[in-house]
Amino acid sequence: MKKRLCVLLLAAMLLLSGCGVDPTQPGKAPEAPENAVKLAYIPLDDRPNNYECMLYMAQSLDYELLMPETELFRTRLDGQPGAEKGDRAALYEWLLDCEEQGCDRYIIFLDQLLSGGLCASRSASSDETVTLSDGRTVTDRELLEMTIKLLSSDKNNRVWLLDIVMRLAPTVGYAGWTLDDYYSVREYFAQPRLILPDAELTPGNIVSAYGMSPDGGEIPLSCVDADDIKRCTDARQRKLLLAQELFMLLHGDESGVFTVLYGIDDSSESNCVQVNEIAYIRTLLRRTDALLSGVDDMGFKALAAMYLNDTDWQGTPAELRYFGGAEDENACEFDYRPLSEIVSEHMNFFGLEESASAQLKIYVLTKPEDPERAQTYCDELIDALNDSLSDGDAVILMDASNGAYGDTFRTALVNGTEFGKLVAYAGQLDLANLTGTALGHGVARYAYLKNGECSELSEYGHMCSLADVLVKDICYRNNARASLSEYIRTELSGNPDNLWATNTSPDAANAELCRLMDGLVPQLLEKLQRCNFISSLAPYSESGWGGVAIKDYRLPWYRSFEISFAIEVGKAMQPHKSLLGIYYK
Repeated sequence: MKKRLCVLLLAAMLLLSGCGVDPTQPGKAPEAPENAVKLAYIPLDDRPNNYECMLYMAQSLDYELLMPETELFRTRLDGQPGAEKGDRAALYEWLLDCEEQGCDRYIIFLDQLLSGGLCASRSASSDETVTLSDGRTVTDRELLEMTIKLLSSDKNNRVWLLDIVMRLAPTVGYAGWTLDDYYSVREYFAQPRLILPDAELTPGNIVSAYGMSPDGGEIPLSCVDADDIKRCTDARQRKLLLAQELFMLLHGDESGVFTVLYGIDDSSESNCVQVNEIAYIRTLLRRTDALLSGVDDMGFKALAAMYLNDTDWQGTPAELRYFGGAEDENACEFDYRPLSEIVSEHMNFFGLEESASAQLKIYVLTKPEDPERAQTYCDELIDALNDSLSDGDAVILMDASNGAYGDTFRTALVNGTEFGKLVAYAGQLDLANLTGTALGHGVARYAYLKNGECSELSEYGHMCSLADVLVKDICYRNNARASLSEYIRTELSGNPDNLWATNTSPDAANAELCRLMDGLVPQLLEKLQRCNFISSLAPYSESGWGGVAIKDYRLPWYRSFEISFAIEVGKAMQPHKSLLGIYYK
């Protein structure tokens, strides 16, 4: 007992004396290595997942990410100042500049290049022209043809073209669409459709079947406005025709320049309006192309796949474990397929072979199958996580519980594990997007670590990526977001989904956001800075987290759904040591 008291006293003295953490000063990203590959990227829009999160991930893999000026790919909801969608002419001409400068890696969201962003593509008509700076006016199909021709001219180029199966309903607060419109349109398009045989899968037949029930009869419009359905079907038809044009342009291409990745928005493969569209696109895909659930994670998946291809990735075994018992269920209303199916398709995409034991671990927390055993599920996951991190395994952690455990799981993760050693974490998105986010980051990071030691830029990017997702999930989504939304509604008499819709002061909302986050983030960062991270798997080595500074909180779309902030991290340190589970320098 006396010996134990002495150890406890020593630990307390270390903490009180400031030895708990001695981080290096947070700073900006270091310069890219001289041999860094330049990657030109046209984002889907300016939401954090498509913007700064892609920058951090690229840095973690030693890519030098090139992006256009933010104004060229921004989206603004109704009433917000500025252009409502991206500048397609300027984006195409930016690609011209990148190609002239010798860039040979590209990730391009076609919804941005051809429509001006995700929201715009859901409302675009069949006639979308673009006026270039030299005065020429071209159609969206001609712009697509010009892009393919431009990038196919250099056989060393590797280009990922990202496109989307449109979700069931348009964006609330964009192009005049209201919440009532969203629900009525979504209900109409979610009803079962006539399923066309493969031989009849043409854009014309698919459009004709948009309003047909499984028996070939007409689906009644009931409470939905006919003009609203016409607007949506016009947008869907335009997307189908652009898909047809894309694969016609790529037909016969044997150079390996282009890879197409399709994402299913709403992640539905049920018998809804998407069913024939998905089947048709599958008939168009080439051997190297793919169609997967999720949209907000598509950039991560393409970047990870590009890195794996650039490093001659041959796949690897991975141990997959579910905790909670609900892996064969759908995680939320926007996930129409069981969790296990979505995870399996993503594992196949990245070349992961499920194994009973492997250095790469994928741990997934599901909803509790038995709510009375919720604490047990959490305990089992935390125990397995601690064992794997202690053994030097690379762990990808997914919280796919959709908030079913409240604070229980996140509190145990932060207080009971060296969570800063995870190679990837995701928990703040719906299931389909969460899966690609976690596996995209995790598999690419694992492959990078197997190549040896990290560069300074890679360490910086990895720490930013992990800190970003932890803060957004644990501090914002799980705690601050509901409070901020309520504050906007009650104290500001505003609309949390678009401050400008109610002339609500963005400054007042932002001040409350900062107040809430300043009360939550420091405690998380204090624990994170005591952690180590894996800096090599060949051979295995660790480094200590440096200091982490987060500031400049903002609402990028003037809504409470997501936040953005600036991150700075310090240089990696010598590994922190542990005393009674407390890490110190």
